[in-house]
Amino acid sequence: MKDEKAVLKLERISKKFGPVQALKDVSFSLKKQEILGLVGDNAAGKSTLLKIVAGVYSPDKGEIYINGEKVNIESPLDAQRNSIEIIYQDFMLTPNLNAPANIFLGREITSNWGLFKRVQRNRMREEVQKTIQGLGLKIDLHKLVGELSGGQRQIVAIARALYFQCRIMLMDEPTAALSVAAIKDFHPRVKKARDNGVSIIYVSHRLPEVIDICDRIVILRRGQVVRIVQASEITIEDLVEIMVGAL
Repeated sequence: MKDEKAVLKLERISKKFGPVQALKDVSFSLKKQEILGLVGDNAAGKSTLLKIVAGVYSPDKGEIYINGEKVNIESPLDAQRNSIEIIYQDFMLTPNLNAPANIFLGREITSNWGLFKRVQRNRMREEVQKTIQGLGLKIDLHKLVGELSGGQRQIVAIARALYFQCRIMLMDEPTAALSVAAIKDFHPRVKKARDNGVSIIYVSHRLPEVIDICDRIVILRRGQVVRIVQASEITIEDLVEIMVGAL
C-alpha cells in the first residue's frame, strides 16, 4: 500500500547469515523530515538493517519503498541513486586527503582538457565551503582529514551527504568516537540537516541522546520490531525494559 507521508518504507525485511536470523519481518516507515531512532541490544539487527537500506547487504525477503515507489537497492551505488547516504561511526574518510577530496572522492567535479579530464579543485573547495557554512560551521579545508578532530571529521561526513542532496541519511553510532563536548555540538547539526529537508535514521546505544534528538523510536529485539514509540513519551527505564523484554 502506498504511504504518501513515508519517504522510506520497509516491509517484512528478513536476513539470515548462515543459521543466524539477523532480521525477521521488519516493517516500519520513515517520515519526511523526521529523525527516527533505531535501538536494541547487541545483535538486535540495527547495523544489518542500515546496511540493507544502504545497499551493502541484500535482504533475503521483503520490500523497500522510496516515496511510495518500490525500489531495488542491490549496491551502495543504487542507494546513492535513490538519494540515500550512510555515515558510519568511523566516518569512512581517507585520512591523507583533505575535506574536499574526501567529499568528492569518486565523484570529482571535472572539466575537459583536451583528451583528458581536469579535476576542478578550487570549485570543489568552494562547493564544500558553502555546504559547511550552510550548517553554520567552519573547518580548515586545506588540512588533511587525519589532522582534524573527531567532531570536525563528522562535519566532513555530514557535508558529504548533504552536498549530494541526500533525502535519507543513515547514521550508525555517529557519536561513538566523540567526546562529551563534541556530542553536545553534534545534536544541533543533526537537527539542522533535518530542517534542511533530510529524513534521518539514527542508530545509537546512547539512549539519553536518542530520546533527546529523535522524533520516534523503533525498538528491535532479536531481529524483530517489538515497539515503535514517540520519543517524547518514553523514559530511559521503559526503553531499556522493552529492549530486554521486561516490559
